[in-house]
Amino acid sequence: MIFLIKISIFCANIIYFFIKLFPTRNKVTMISRQSNDINIDFELLKKSFQKKDSSIRIVVLSKTLPDGYNANLSDKVKYIFHMIKQMYHIATSRVVILDSYCIVISILKHKKKLTIIQMWHAMGAFKKFGYSIIGKSEGTSKKIIDLMRMHKNYDFVFVSSSNCINHYMEAFDVAESKIKVFPLPKVDLLTNNQWIQTKSIEIVQKYPELEKKKNILYVPTFRKNKDIDITQLIKSINYKEYNLIVKVHPLSNLQIQNKNVYTINDFSSLELLTVSDYVVTDYSAITFEAALMNKPLYFYVPDFEEYYNDRDFYFTYKEEVPGNVYISANELMENIKIENYSLKKIKQFKTKYIKYEKGNNTEKIVNFIIEIINEKECEPIEE
Repeated sequence: MIFLIKISIFCANIIYFFIKLFPTRNKVTMISRQSNDINIDFELLKKSFQKKDSSIRIVVLSKTLPDGYNANLSDKVKYIFHMIKQMYHIATSRVVILDSYCIVISILKHKKKLTIIQMWHAMGAFKKFGYSIIGKSEGTSKKIIDLMRMHKNYDFVFVSSSNCINHYMEAFDVAESKIKVFPLPKVDLLTNNQWIQTKSIEIVQKYPELEKKKNILYVPTFRKNKDIDITQLIKSINYKEYNLIVKVHPLSNLQIQNKNVYTINDFSSLELLTVSDYVVTDYSAITFEAALMNKPLYFYVPDFEEYYNDRDFYFTYKEEVPGNVYISANELMENIKIENYSLKKIKQFKTKYIKYEKGNNTEKIVNFIIEIINEKECEPIEE
């Protein structure tokens, strides 16, 4: 296995050597493996770039590589061809923006004029990841991390607050000098009352039942090689009073067969926050987004001890999360019924972990990247 990986990396670098002969263009490429569709952060950046400087070409490459039990040979072969496409756009770009780990960014030797930015998809550091969980069952072995040079070649890493800097330095194994405090572009939407109102109306028009009861949005985190059993949670809901919306991770294989439960695929978890009255999660970064919108937060963690051993956290979980923690689904619902939550704690959490300027976060990122592009002249794009 190790020998095959080494051969693959060697061959990839040979292919890339010739691809790099193509000239660098005035181009920004955004790469994600979180979804097959453009995510909201990249969409906001793209629109802002087009508004600021239309001479900069924007390319977005979004394609998932299913992990663990979801992966099959066909998926892997398709992704190999997608990686060659990535190579071309990386080699001909001035800036590459990532929202997750990108294999070819880490294993290849790039042009000196290329700037690589890691803009991690989670709004803040919650559960440990990357180099922080080497050897854990939710992580990757040190041998593979070293071989694949995971999270190498980054020039900058964006974080949402100075309180996250040490966490990201550890996770990505980068120096503090590479860390920049730039909250994700989606902050501009989550703090925009007009967008919130418009999106909630759009969702309710398509799902009118959501307007008839209070909505509980449940967003479980992605677990490697397994899914959480949510049977007890589904049983604990009084469906005469509440709607339960379950939004699973795009890479999850969790299947829900219950006519009372809404599994809405045509709106993101971010969008579904606009119609939620209560947000239930476990270890998901949706916590940051919900806190930003001052949503009542509840934490349902029936597998806490197991997850703690498999993954761990950057802070003392039960003390830091902006809400009460429940092992029992029935106890959770009892507390939702009496609306037992602390808005003060939610606001404190938001202030600590998201340093933002209302309506100006996307533009600040774009201005920073345009400054990078202007440092060196690039050849114009041939139409």
